[in-house]
Amino acid sequence: MTWLENVVLAVVEGLTEYLPVSSTGHLMMFKEWMKIQGEQLDTYMISIQFGAIFAVIVLYWQKFFSANWFDFYTKLLIGFIPAAILGFLFDDYLEAMLQTPVIVGIMLITVGAFLIFMDKILTPGTKEVDDISYKDSFVIGLVQTIAMIPGTSRSAATIAGGLGCKLSKNAATEFSFFLAIPTLSAAAAYKIIKNWDKLSATNLTDIAIGNIISFVTAAIAVKFFIGIVKSKGFQFFGYYRIIIGSIFLVTLYL
Repeated sequence: MTWLENVVLAVVEGLTEYLPVSSTGHLMMFKEWMKIQGEQLDTYMISIQFGAIFAVIVLYWQKFFSANWFDFYTKLLIGFIPAAILGFLFDDYLEAMLQTPVIVGIMLITVGAFLIFMDKILTPGTKEVDDISYKDSFVIGLVQTIAMIPGTSRSAATIAGGLGCKLSKNAATEFSFFLAIPTLSAAAAYKIIKNWDKLSATNLTDIAIGNIISFVTAAIAVKFFIGIVKSKGFQFFGYYRIIIGSIFLVTLYL
């Protein structure tokens, strides 16, 4: 992997991780468009999520160290359980889907169409993050597993799950950020441990640089996303997904 390829992928990861546009899908698209190759590329793409994870911890550090931290972390753990179980059971199948880019284009368009109408389909409630019950956490976590299909978007799934549990738009969005911490951390750690003996010094250097870049860009994206959701809702992202997904499918068969 060249330094330019590293920078591009890391920027894409950071900018898209918390937006409802699918970071994995975008990484796969840019991988195809730029013809990026390299040993342990899939491990790299998952491992640079650590930077995006740290960005949320820094931005919301007061929440992670609040007085009710035990209840907060318990809810995150409950929400993480469905993805942990299904991710472990279907790891090989999920890795196979990462090698099937056409799935990304299809899911970008499909979920994009849903996002256009999501504001009407799922009416926001009044619950805030502190009002989320353990049942709500599990339901949101269960919906999150849909995002194991590349191109779906973990953020879109968890926000939809939150709105379905009558969270406010702001609370659903923020809880989506928070639930990413255990989910992405586990996925990245598992991938690194599983492939540790195959990672070279160059691979590890690329991962380290990629995490620094994804941290910076993810912090910017989170602030941007909150503003868009408050003012425009989710339609903007729905139209974007349909356009970019269509372009990607066309380029696959040119």
